[in-house]
Amino acid sequence: MSNFETELEEFLNGWTQDAQGNKAGFLRLKNYLSAKPEVKLSFNARPGVTYSLRAVHEKQKEKSLFVMVDVIDDDPEERWLSICFYGEMITDPEEKGDFVPEGLVGEDAHCFDIEESNDEELAYVEARLDEAHQTASKS
Repeated sequence: MSNFETELEEFLNGWTQDAQGNKAGFLRLKNYLSAKPEVKLSFNARPGVTYSLRAVHEKQKEKSLFVMVDVIDDDPEERWLSICFYGEMITDPEEKGDFVPEGLVGEDAHCFDIEESNDEELAYVEARLDEAHQTASKS
């Protein structure tokens, strides 16, 4: 098992409080990204702050990732998700996200916060993942 898989498994095994369904939401997005061609995932654990799943397209040259799926850990009993993209990599036709100046590795970002996972919000984010994946394959 790789270091990435070990750290991720340890995090997931320790995530026991989840009234908001965000563990299932996080796993859904992780599996969605894992199924995409030419995507490499990494995981960065900062307990008490965030747990970050990062995806990079193998053809990407200009940026170090195309999405960061964060589990915000300021309250372990009420963790929530923040999914951030570089601003120019996606659209937001329903204006569900927030513009965050310098919010992703020092660059302008578009972030979607999910406090309670549901199919509609996750499907909307998955559509943004598709866009970012496509854009990243050309950058």
